[in-house]
Amino acid sequence: MTLISVIIPTYNRVDFLPGAVASVLSQQARVELIVVDDGSTDGTADFLATLPSAVRCLRQENRGPAAARNTGIRAARGDYLAFLDSDDRFQADKLTIQYAAMVVNPSFPLSHTGEVWYRRGRLLHQKKKHRKEQGDLFPRCLELCAIGMSTVMARRALFEEVGLFDEGMACCEDYDFWLRVCCRYPVLLVDLPLTVKNGGRDDQVSVIHRVGMDRYRIESISRLLAAGALSREQQQLAVTELARKCRIYAAGCRKHGREEEAARVLRLLHAAFTACR
Repeated sequence: MTLISVIIPTYNRVDFLPGAVASVLSQQARVELIVVDDGSTDGTADFLATLPSAVRCLRQENRGPAAARNTGIRAARGDYLAFLDSDDRFQADKLTIQYAAMVVNPSFPLSHTGEVWYRRGRLLHQKKKHRKEQGDLFPRCLELCAIGMSTVMARRALFEEVGLFDEGMACCEDYDFWLRVCCRYPVLLVDLPLTVKNGGRDDQVSVIHRVGMDRYRIESISRLLAAGALSREQQQLAVTELARKCRIYAAGCRKHGREEEAARVLRLLHAAFTACR
């Protein structure tokens, strides 16, 4: 079995991190575990000091989850890379099952799995819009973040082609990355609940930036259109979703007296329409 590098970025999650680490170390796969401490100020450093020497623990100043994941990617030695948020955990044999699926489906450079969701410790039934799918996910990825970060396994060559996570994005860096992947390739689904996700806390990036989150998605779609890498059909899909997001976001800005920001995003929309004519 080839080496799989698992990257755990963490910031002040010492209460959850041991569970995430244990879920990786208990896997039967051949694993290289890389934990990137993104400038934690709690007891994270003390916990990492107790781990076996085979676990690679890297520390950097606080620069956000995109930068932490990129640090792990650059340090990784595996041909396959997997990611685990420090408040989530893998189910038993997650990596072995997912790796085997990718081996027999070599045309897919990225795969994801099903998830079990908990919110504040209680099992959460997922909404229909969060159902996992396989194949051409570009239309769904335009609408929302359709791939869970802690479910992903990818071939190393994919990052060499599409680039790393955008460190300039305070959130939605995963949304941005999925778009860059899914406009090029189909995605493989391992339709089993192999990842456990814990949410519903105020320290989560999606909660911190929940107001105005579409601003980051608008910028991501705009950059993708400007890059000129989309097919004509993909352009039309992207512009349609950009228009929807811009109008909703602009209306919210106007409601709160942010006329200049509303005008800015509508100019982005106009530029996108003009470029795609």
